[in-house]
Amino acid sequence: MTPHSRFRWRSLLHMTRYTYRRAVCTFLGLILVVSAHGQEPPGRLVYLAGSGSTALDQHIRSLLVDQLRSDITLTPISDDQFPMIKNTPVISIGPAAFSRVRQANRSIPILAMLVNHSFIDVFAVRNPGQISSVLYDVPLLRQALTGKAILPQANTVAILATTATVELYEPLIDELPAHGMRARVFIVDNEDELIPSLVRALRYGDFLLAAPDEAIYNPRTIKHILLTAYRRNKIVIGPSQAYVKAGSLASSYAPFAEMAALGANMIEQYFAAGELPAPSYPQIYRVEVNDQVARSMNIPLPERAFLSQTIEQELTGNRGPQDE
Repeated sequence: MTPHSRFRWRSLLHMTRYTYRRAVCTFLGLILVVSAHGQEPPGRLVYLAGSGSTALDQHIRSLLVDQLRSDITLTPISDDQFPMIKNTPVISIGPAAFSRVRQANRSIPILAMLVNHSFIDVFAVRNPGQISSVLYDVPLLRQALTGKAILPQANTVAILATTATVELYEPLIDELPAHGMRARVFIVDNEDELIPSLVRALRYGDFLLAAPDEAIYNPRTIKHILLTAYRRNKIVIGPSQAYVKAGSLASSYAPFAEMAALGANMIEQYFAAGELPAPSYPQIYRVEVNDQVARSMNIPLPERAFLSQTIEQELTGNRGPQDE
């Protein structure tokens, strides 16, 4: 072997040993990093199943991210990934998203947002701790008191219902007398009965309380209901902001930011306790009014903040001297 060959061999051997030592050190360093990471609280993951409306989903996600703790990561998930989820909570936006998640994987915890109590209740009762919701519909008593805040002399409330939903109003009927009001339910089981039942309801009630019952209040019927009430100089309260834009006089509603704050709190409770709390309504509500409808019916409207304050005082029993 020539001196030049021996020099090349020694250089190659030195480089091999150096590379080996460096690889070993890198491997040991990785082990130490992994071990150290394992001793720290792991990051927590939550999936988000969207409604299909990009603007709505992005808005809700942004509000949730602002409210969630920094160690909780919220990431969107597609439908084909639902079956692979294990032990990771999913926030669904709207009833369709909830149904897709539930049908694809019945073992994962789901926090449903933008769903009504009547939709989610049966799932939550059968799966306590696994299925919960930030309830989207407004409590009926609050909606009734919204009408009374606008019409202080009102004491009768008219309600339309089907035979399948009439029992949902029994708690409200029991609650109203404590607030100086009473209610009566008028049954509508088909479209032919809608207007005749509505006319009878408007004769009875100082206002019509519209509930989130899609069998009665839907895009096909709402125009006829609102016009019939308007011609009889009776106001419609509820069931949501969307219907206020369509022609209802007013509706209470929970701001999206409040729903997101409650949703974030429920997710944090899940990570602390290993299960979701029961479905809940937000604590803070606002009042949306249709000023054009009020003017056309010659109804003076107080400031929205005053309406909200009046409703809260009535609900909590903290009435001012003028309410005694």
